[in-house]
Amino acid sequence: MEMTGAKILMECLLEQEVDTVFGYPGGTILNVYDELYHYSDRIRHILTSHEQGASHAADGYARSTNKVGVCFATSGPGATNLVTGIATAYMDSSPVVFITCNVTEDLIGKDSFQEVDIVGITMPITKCTYLVRDVNNLADIIREAFAIARGGRPGPVLIDILKNVTAEKAEFTRLPREEHPAHGRLAALIRRASHDLKAPEPDHGDLDTLVEMIAAAKKPLVLCGGGVVRSRAAKEFKEFVEKIDSPVAITLMGAGAIEGRNPLVTGMIGMHGTQASNTACDRCDLLIAIGCRFSDRVSLKKETFARHAKIVQIDIDRAEINKNVPTDHHIIGDARRILAQLNQKVAPAEHSEWKQEVFSYRTETVYDANSQTLSPKQILNCIAEIMPQDTIVATDVGQHQMWAIQHFHFDYPGQLLTSGGFGTMGFGLGAAIGAKAAHPEKTVIHVTGDGCFRMNCHELATVEHYDLPVITCIFNNQTLGMVRQWQTLIYEKRYSETDLLRGPDFVKLAEAYGLKGKRVTKVEEMKEALHEALTCGCGYVIDCAIDTDELVRPMVRAGTHITNFLID
Repeated sequence: MEMTGAKILMECLLEQEVDTVFGYPGGTILNVYDELYHYSDRIRHILTSHEQGASHAADGYARSTNKVGVCFATSGPGATNLVTGIATAYMDSSPVVFITCNVTEDLIGKDSFQEVDIVGITMPITKCTYLVRDVNNLADIIREAFAIARGGRPGPVLIDILKNVTAEKAEFTRLPREEHPAHGRLAALIRRASHDLKAPEPDHGDLDTLVEMIAAAKKPLVLCGGGVVRSRAAKEFKEFVEKIDSPVAITLMGAGAIEGRNPLVTGMIGMHGTQASNTACDRCDLLIAIGCRFSDRVSLKKETFARHAKIVQIDIDRAEINKNVPTDHHIIGDARRILAQLNQKVAPAEHSEWKQEVFSYRTETVYDANSQTLSPKQILNCIAEIMPQDTIVATDVGQHQMWAIQHFHFDYPGQLLTSGGFGTMGFGLGAAIGAKAAHPEKTVIHVTGDGCFRMNCHELATVEHYDLPVITCIFNNQTLGMVRQWQTLIYEKRYSETDLLRGPDFVKLAEAYGLKGKRVTKVEEMKEALHEALTCGCGYVIDCAIDTDELVRPMVRAGTHITNFLID
């Protein structure tokens, strides 16, 4: 059947079982939005306040569902407003297909109104980019883009479609998704055995070597990274660590891959890692890192990282092996597949003395119970006590992010949505919107700081309009907290441009958007606000007053040995 490019795009989205798109229209993408009008009963579109908000919402949707998120934007500034969101998804291996439209063929390369080379701009921060100039190639490109986004190590893909292509016509035959690998461009790509589509099968010899290393270890430590979350390998991971009886340290992105309350969990590792996690890393004789790239916030000083251990890295991406930390052994493949095979091979073990040594160190920060102001732990304890246990938590970046990881106990993959690799302030509210759109039955809470919230607080309009009762909890210390913490500890208290003694009044801001809010200074007020937020039926903003000089503890200075705590 002959269809316009815009209609082919809609049909291809249905092939991919897309039910929700986040975006913002504009001139070059109008043909697409005009066609979307006729598909509104099958594809829901959520209009955000800004393209960056749409990018984060599509990302949050993807992370919380383990499906591919979709985001629309127009050319020029509409497309460039996606760049931060694309980079955020890329650094955390989140599968999102970003679809932009550009000026018509006759205007390309002439500095036309709202023309930009978005393909060139985003090439370093995507798995793949496409510029579609021929309507006859459109369907196959869309199918290929989705396969690449979800395949292998997941990540974002960008498709830029010329406006004339969306109006031109071509023959289109709808194909069920399961038939795509045998059709067209995708079949050719698979024949080339592209790593973008398929994880390599783990080598049995490599598995056997690791089994022998585990049997010989007296002090094993398993490092749980974001790859375990991405592969949804929670069941296999738990079976593995319990079988070998090993303590488990988690990275920021690994939270939720194993229940935070599991007695084997030592807490977060790295710059703000617990004493138990960092000390265990320093004293273990075997470190098994699964789905972890050893970022600088984890390894800190690679020359002394896990200095007494044999280091084993398990990762789906060969490029990550030995990139940041030299390893003694590695296995390439999908975490879930590798763990399933390891569980069939490893013998049960017992490491009571080693665990006793590890857990003699603290796994959580202790706060002053007599503090006159709300402490981060008090706020998070209230949330954990009152919110349903399966509540999805979206954070921004900074002190509140670290406190959330330290004191929440995440139970399943996709429960925590946070920007780990790129550290994007303003990520949280968009991500929370995407998660709530995907999971209307679940409570979604957005944990943020007053600095981060200012970045994308305009998305409260989206929360109100689409009746998404997202709860926003602001850790309001009237400063850029993490930057101030570095200024306090490293820059001799020279507080250069970090004070935020300015508006707005966040409660009045919430009310201006038609939502509700409350400022709290005591535990009892916090509990009251949470109960009201759960029952009011709309978005709710809780402005939590905390001390300006509250610190994230522990902390190890960047580039130093993992147990050289600057503060503990």
